[in-house]
Amino acid sequence: VQLQASGGGLVQAGGSLRLSCASSGRTDSSYVMGWFRQVSGKEREFVAAISWSGRTTIYADSVKGRFTISRGSAENTVDLQMNSLKPEDTAVYYCASRFGVVVRNPNFYTYWGQGTQVTVSS
Repeated sequence: VQLQASGGGLVQAGGSLRLSCASSGRTDSSYVMGWFRQVSGKEREFVAAISWSGRTTIYADSVKGRFTISRGSAENTVDLQMNSLKPEDTAVYYCASRFGVVVRNPNFYTYWGQGTQVTVSS
């Protein structure tokens, strides 16, 4: 499995960005994709995750109501729509995947994409 993240950038507070993660390789009904973020010097933080069917989604409390994770319109992609962005959302965002249940712990994710920088200016 290989993951390719895209869509980061610079936006003003209150603005929106959409991240996308394309997965190549094996997928099946147990496939799970998630988004995490990391600020330099801090631990990687869970953002959101989705089951491959799209029926199960979970969010960090800090982004609930502002971010939406969904299956993308392109094949084997997952999108993260980020609205009402805040300066504290600034981080490198990573997509990751695993086979199994939808979980928050990054240690349980097997595959990782490269990061994409999201910067929110105040």
